[in-house]
Amino acid sequence: MLGLLIRPFGRVHPRADDFIQLMRMDRPIGTYLLLWPTLWALWIAAEGVPDWSVLVIFVLGVVFMRAAGCVINDFADRKIDGHVRRTTQRPLATGRISSREALMTFAILVVISAALVLLTNRMTILLAFVAVFLAAIYPFCKRFTFYPQVVLGAAFSWAIPMAFAAQAEALPSALWLIFLANLLWTVAYDTEYAMCDREDDLRIGVKSTAILFGEADRLIIGVLQGLTLICLLLAGARFDLGVYYHLGLLAMFISFGWQQWLIREREPHACFVAFLSNHWSGMLVFIGLALDYWLG
Repeated sequence: MLGLLIRPFGRVHPRADDFIQLMRMDRPIGTYLLLWPTLWALWIAAEGVPDWSVLVIFVLGVVFMRAAGCVINDFADRKIDGHVRRTTQRPLATGRISSREALMTFAILVVISAALVLLTNRMTILLAFVAVFLAAIYPFCKRFTFYPQVVLGAAFSWAIPMAFAAQAEALPSALWLIFLANLLWTVAYDTEYAMCDREDDLRIGVKSTAILFGEADRLIIGVLQGLTLICLLLAGARFDLGVYYHLGLLAMFISFGWQQWLIREREPHACFVAFLSNHWSGMLVFIGLALDYWLG
C-alpha cells in the first residue's frame, strides 16, 4: 500500500525514483516490521486508546527513521552492494546517487524525525538519542561481528520504550518483555533475509547470523521464534491481556510454521518470501491486541 502511494512521486523529478529507491519507499516491508511492534507498545501503554497526536508522531517517525536507516545502510554498503546479485542496481552502487547526496538525505530524515520527537516529552527525547545511535551503527556491524541482526533487533525494538515514554510517561518493567520478544523476532526474520545472500556474503567477507548459524539456521530460527512467543505470552500475563491477544499469538505461531516450511530447502527466493511474511505475523498480533482492548 505504501509503495503504491509514493509511486506517483517518481514522475515529479527525473531523479525522484533514485531517492525513493534509496529510502526504500518503494519496498515498505521494513516500515511494516518496525511499525507493528511500535503499535503493540502504543496500544498497551494507552490501554487500547492511544492519544491521536502520539499515534501520528510515531507512525510518521517509523516512516522517516526507517528511510534514514536504509540510506545509511546503503552508504555503508556502497562498495559491497555491487557484488551482491540482489543489490547490484541500488542507486549508490550504480552511482546514480553520490555519497554526499546520501549523507545529506540521511541528515534531513534524521532532522525531520527529531522534530517529531520534540513534540513529545523529555523522557522520549532522551531515549531518541539511543535510537539514532543504533540506526547509525547497525550498517557497519556486519564488518566486525556475526551478530549485526542483534543490533538491528535493538534498533527496531527501541521504539517500544519510546512509545511507552510518550504515551504513558513511564517505563514499566514488563515493557522489556515486549522489547526482548521483538529483538528475538527481528533476529529470526533478518536471518531468513540474510539466507538469501549467504553465498555472496561468504564470497565478499560480510558477516551475518545466517553464516554463523550454518546448517543449524532453521533450528535456531525456530528457537528464536519460540522464545518470541514465550516473551509475548509473559507480556500478555503482565499486562492482563485476554483471549483475542492470545488468538493473535496463535496466528503468529501458525505464520512461523509456514515460514519454516518455506525455508526448508534454504532456497533464496523462498527465504525471501518467508522474510516478507513476517509483516503478517506482526499485523496479526496487533489485530488480536486491538480487539482485546476494544471487545475484551
